[in-house]
Amino acid sequence: MLKSEFAKTFAMLATGLSCVLMAQNTLADAPEHRIINLQAEATREVANDEMQATLYTELNEKDAATLANKINSIVNQAMNTAKSYPKVEIKTGGQNTYPVYNDKQQLVNWRGRAEVILNSQDFKQTSELIAKLQESMQLGNINFEVSAEQRNKVESELYIEASKAFQQRAKLLLAPWGASNYELVNLQLNANANRPMPIYAARDASFKADSIESQNIEAGNSEITVIANGSIQLK
Repeated sequence: MLKSEFAKTFAMLATGLSCVLMAQNTLADAPEHRIINLQAEATREVANDEMQATLYTELNEKDAATLANKINSIVNQAMNTAKSYPKVEIKTGGQNTYPVYNDKQQLVNWRGRAEVILNSQDFKQTSELIAKLQESMQLGNINFEVSAEQRNKVESELYIEASKAFQQRAKLLLAPWGASNYELVNLQLNANANRPMPIYAARDASFKADSIESQNIEAGNSEITVIANGSIQLK
């Protein structure tokens, strides 16, 4: 009986010792999980090479059909005028018509609004067209930005610069942490741009037909940034 109990106790101790030894061996073989999160970025200021302008017409009429005809006529005239400026892309924008009531909830008239949007890399032609269209329309706003073609080119270059900046920062951390090398765990590259605010025009906008030639258009710059976020494991 005593021999049987002793055998059971010895077996339990042997099993426990075996588990401890296995755990120690596992820890000894485990890699060092020294993971550091890093961020680096590359930024470039780029000249805006594309111009966008919105012009609109807003009318009031007693009859909805008359209102629609007049607005359509103005928009069609704008589209035809733009044909003389081949470097400027023109398209119709938002358009809406709604009834106007007095304080007695009686229908007074109809109000309608329609927009055309200009887009071009030729600032001179765009400015001249804006002046021409203002004979029958009003200027809503002007916006300058980097063209898609130029943006893609710059972003491609910044992806490389941001990646190199990330690698440089990773190497700088080796010595302080007593590491000889590192391994990339994950990396994300994201691009964004800070665009200038659009220029909103007052009802007596400065783009007048008789003064457009003296206008000095300043397109400004946009800041394009590529950010590299990732993790490395020190070795």
